[in-house]
Amino acid sequence: MPGEFDLIQRFLACFPKARVPVGPGDDCAVLTPSKGALCVTTDAVVEDVHFTRATFSPGDIGHKALAVNLSDLAAMGATPRWFVCALALPGDFPARHLSALGRGMAALATAHRIALVGGNFTSARELSVTLTATGELSHPPITRAGARPGDRLYVSGTLGDARLGLKQLQAGLRRGGAVRRQRRPEPRVALGRLAARFASAGLDVSDGLAQDLGHLCAASRVGVTLELERLPLSPAVRAALGPEGALQGGEDYELLLAVPPSRAPAFERACARAGEAVTSIGVLTRERRWSLKDGAGRLLTPPAGFDHFARPGRHIRADD
Repeated sequence: MPGEFDLIQRFLACFPKARVPVGPGDDCAVLTPSKGALCVTTDAVVEDVHFTRATFSPGDIGHKALAVNLSDLAAMGATPRWFVCALALPGDFPARHLSALGRGMAALATAHRIALVGGNFTSARELSVTLTATGELSHPPITRAGARPGDRLYVSGTLGDARLGLKQLQAGLRRGGAVRRQRRPEPRVALGRLAARFASAGLDVSDGLAQDLGHLCAASRVGVTLELERLPLSPAVRAALGPEGALQGGEDYELLLAVPPSRAPAFERACARAGEAVTSIGVLTRERRWSLKDGAGRLLTPPAGFDHFARPGRHIRADD
């Protein structure tokens, strides 16, 4: 394997030069934020937890590492600006794969106009990519704690595709829409900025709708009535997992948003004009409990979502 500084230059060559006072190469980056508040997030993708090198290309790994951080910025309604990247590389990781990882990350960074401004390289037993990303706010942030009883609950896109994609990868399939959703999630950055004008609360769906809706309800001190049959599912997910299976699926990276009823019609119109697919799936309640209803109106027991520390990593267990 080439030396550390050769690897750094190889990785940096994948990205355009950042337009900042001081970028990669010094001990710190120097940035010039606007007058608005900054959002800062950090997240990691780790080999044999979030991916395996047998089922993800290096470009997939680079894309996903940035996408999960962009999704956090989207959930707060922020505009992405800068990020730093800490790479831990095993000794058998080829230099050409590092370039491919960088290209996968750089393509998504270019699409969302976020600049790489620094980072770190180290050796490790397994591959991991840890990013810290910043974004700027032009509206108050969307947090988990602002929802009120009566707010309507919306989710973007479709649910359960990444969980189905994981199962398909574990079964030996390597192509298809669900596999792509697992390997290359698309952060809903534009929707997050739009939603900042309407939403009272929100977050991204990373650990499954069941788990993440629980976080929103706990932070906002509300309950929820959720209509299972209203969950937006692709035909493949409906056939393979069903609505209850989709509730548990992690890594969708869709946005879950609470919107006051007075703003809901305008929010739906704005989403339609912007081409952002959102679905109303329930309503928040004063009673701090879950009410999950099937198509016949029967009450069901909500399933759990994904918890990193409750069981082994999601790519280890075939029944995740």
